[in-house]
Amino acid sequence: MDLNYSSDELAFRDEVRGWLAAKLPDDLRDKVETYAELTRDDLMRWHRLLAAKGWVAPAWEQRWGGTGWTAVQRNIFEEECGAAGAPPIVLFGLHMCGPVLQRFGTEAQKQRFLPPMYKGEEFWCQGYSEPGSGSDLASLKTRAERRGDKYIVNGQKTWTTLGHFADWIFCLVRTDPAAKKQEGISFLLIDMKTPGITVRPLMLMDGMHHVNEIFFDDVEVPAENLVHEENKGWTVAKYLLGHERMSAGRTGVLKRELAKLKDFAARQPGSGGQTILADTHFREKLTRVEVEIMALELTNLRFLDAMRRTGQPPGADVSMLKIKGTEIQQTLTELMMQAADPADLHWQGVLAHRYCNMRKVTIYGGSNEVQRNIIAKATLGL
Repeated sequence: MDLNYSSDELAFRDEVRGWLAAKLPDDLRDKVETYAELTRDDLMRWHRLLAAKGWVAPAWEQRWGGTGWTAVQRNIFEEECGAAGAPPIVLFGLHMCGPVLQRFGTEAQKQRFLPPMYKGEEFWCQGYSEPGSGSDLASLKTRAERRGDKYIVNGQKTWTTLGHFADWIFCLVRTDPAAKKQEGISFLLIDMKTPGITVRPLMLMDGMHHVNEIFFDDVEVPAENLVHEENKGWTVAKYLLGHERMSAGRTGVLKRELAKLKDFAARQPGSGGQTILADTHFREKLTRVEVEIMALELTNLRFLDAMRRTGQPPGADVSMLKIKGTEIQQTLTELMMQAADPADLHWQGVLAHRYCNMRKVTIYGGSNEVQRNIIAKATLGL
């Protein structure tokens, strides 16, 4: 096992760092650093800058704009973007639906959807979770009935992140209610402008509008928008979720947030004229989370080394990255709250919003409890 970067990989890292230092707009970096809300225009401006460079979809097939980078190079790129304070790339199109279409889509679907997805001309969201069907996704009830050359969709999706920005939604729908849970599901692409779709905001604890509930009332979807085979959508869903969880560690972001926490804690007034860093218990927590980030980074490198040697994607144990990465995100926000000066109402408000928002990260992408079950069954054989 080799957890070190090669000289070529180090040179690539320097190239990425140099480009980010020169091209990442200051106003976008500042928004990320101060936890300000990113608008659709902010997200798509960064998307288009990366697309113009040819770096927006590294994992795609080169025919459709992929870079041809190795798994290690893709990881370096993601980590450097996180460390630099770049806005996130919205995952739903580029990292989820795009790979699905390249793997399961028809040639017509690829020609129609991949170019505008790459260029940032269409914004995508994900229609998976429903009331009562979150972690147990296979119990979903949104119904799609085939009528001639159309599907008629009725039902509800919930917790739809950035659905109010979206032009398109990819949805899991039930096309055979008589089949076993996983066997009667299909994967549809739906235009959000279609009559019968209603998007309602769900305001979260932090007071922000990030997620939505979406209602489908006799929504007509062309049958040509079915991806893969009817009633075989669970195969597509599992493929998609594998892409989501590999990028859940986000050690570049975590290291940047840790450095910010240390600097923040060193500047906040505490009791007796000392900062909170004089508190033994706080320093212990800070040290523990730093060690956890180091361990997470090494675990991520171990997965990458295996991919570099075998050329195969990681197995179910990649869920470890999702579990620890999201738990560390929450710990960092908790320590920032502890470090903040109670008299500084501005930062108290900003950090309280962020603390509330981070409660969701151990749930999305499959809750951490579900991830532990996956590891227990698939990796440990329990």
